[in-house]
Amino acid sequence: MGKCKIVVIGGSAAGAKAAAKARRLDQTAEITIIQKDPDLSMASCGYPYYVGGTFENRNSLLATPTGVVRDPSFFQKTKDINALVETECLLIDREAKKIECRSLKNGEMHTVGYDKLILCTGASPRRLPVPGTDLLGVTALLSMADTDFLHRVSTSGEVKNAVIIGGGLIGVEACEALVNRGVKVTLIEMVDQVLPMLDLQLAKLVENHMEAKGVVVFSGTRLAEFTGENGRIKEVRLAGGESLPCDLAVMATGVQPTVKLAADCGLNIGQLGGIEVDKFMQTSDESIYAAGDCVECVDLISGKKVLAPMGDLANLQGRVAGENAVLGNSVTFPGTTRTAICKVFDFSAGVTGLTEKQAREIGMTDIETVVNASPDKPGFMGAGLLISKLLIEKSSQKILGYQCTGNGDVSRQLATAAMAVTGGLTISDIATADLPYAPPFSLAIDHFIASSHLMQNKLKGRMKSISAEELHQLVYSGNTPFLIDGRGPDEYEVLRLGIGEKYIPLGMLRSKLSELPADKDAEIVCFCKISLRGYETALILEANGWTNVKVLEGGIMAWPYKREK
Repeated sequence: MGKCKIVVIGGSAAGAKAAAKARRLDQTAEITIIQKDPDLSMASCGYPYYVGGTFENRNSLLATPTGVVRDPSFFQKTKDINALVETECLLIDREAKKIECRSLKNGEMHTVGYDKLILCTGASPRRLPVPGTDLLGVTALLSMADTDFLHRVSTSGEVKNAVIIGGGLIGVEACEALVNRGVKVTLIEMVDQVLPMLDLQLAKLVENHMEAKGVVVFSGTRLAEFTGENGRIKEVRLAGGESLPCDLAVMATGVQPTVKLAADCGLNIGQLGGIEVDKFMQTSDESIYAAGDCVECVDLISGKKVLAPMGDLANLQGRVAGENAVLGNSVTFPGTTRTAICKVFDFSAGVTGLTEKQAREIGMTDIETVVNASPDKPGFMGAGLLISKLLIEKSSQKILGYQCTGNGDVSRQLATAAMAVTGGLTISDIATADLPYAPPFSLAIDHFIASSHLMQNKLKGRMKSISAEELHQLVYSGNTPFLIDGRGPDEYEVLRLGIGEKYIPLGMLRSKLSELPADKDAEIVCFCKISLRGYETALILEANGWTNVKVLEGGIMAWPYKREK
């Protein structure tokens, strides 16, 4: 029996990982990577940070941890993998197990045979059907070519005003990158919030932070067209008629799976537009696997098929596909919790599992949420603020999802929560979890554990609470409850909600009960900076006979609306 011929189409995250894994498991196989772009194994999630000047060495995006660039020579010498760059695959002949290719350098045609084929064709930018997208200065941020262009124009001084279309991960990261280069940035997002992966309250906190850093945010706004002069962009026009002058427009409107090769050769394509694969990353052809942004995978919480174009998942899927292509279907990729995180200036923001909005959209009603605002570690260790939202199934108390933002250590909270979601843990499991503690790293009761304690108090009726969104709606509709701000005098002078609250410091509350509503059934909402003192205020009022007392979840720090300074 001859050497196994393994061909990987696509040389970015999933493709490079699949080829490398296959080589480690079979030192005799003939392994070929066919890559349309000139570069290989690009760290695409690092593109915005190169554009923004976090690092200036372009090769860092293409290099191993030890600094060796992963070019065709690297793959040949260190892994005995033949990497054909600037080579386009035109068609797959499944019956003959051959691929027809064309060199983009000289136009020459050639054929590559395979025993096992792994499709890692990635995704392409989702273009909006508006006029002017072909103007010079309108770009995406999805390829090395896009990155090189943005790096050049943002460092040369030729761009003064930029407009980012789309407030997802890439759009938000592009905002920071360009602001760091001294560019005035406006963000346009079609829905009513940035980072649609989050629920509205946390997304608005992120938006407020972006605006404090100089980004002008137009949420709930549609793009009408790009206009220009002499073939170059000069203006962005919005659906409402407003015009924004700009020298650069970045289309961060999402991606769509690149599946033409797969579809043309008859492989099954899913309803969401990605290649259909099973848990082994095998397509409808037993000789062909697929991985990365081009495939559909399973959401582990809802059980539904999703598109999850994330760099970490591409690597994990590529590893599975590479191993199964060599050894047969022995390892699996069960699915995703859609964990994601991004840096937004001094904030981080992330999510794992379902959001409340997603849960309700798929018909889940047996759910409960709680918002927690607290430091990530003691104040004497330079604490950062965390604002998080925990989602559970009430009947089982299983953790379904978790969101977190702030200038504290968001990543650690999300990593813990992601494992809790994946493992099907309950809030009781988390409430007594033995997590690492020392003052440089966390509070004695970690933020995520504290969130589970808040949820337990809420479910047991010990804490009746109201969300910022619910309270804002009451105030907006003219039904403002009696509000008590229980902070200290210095805090109150610096910042307040300004929605008609009565200021009664917690230490003075027992002597001022006569100033509260005489009606013991009147609705009262208590809060402080993070609502810890708000909770203690509520307990005192309940002990003195008031029956309708609520705590504002997260307090002032989780309030995403306008505040009075």
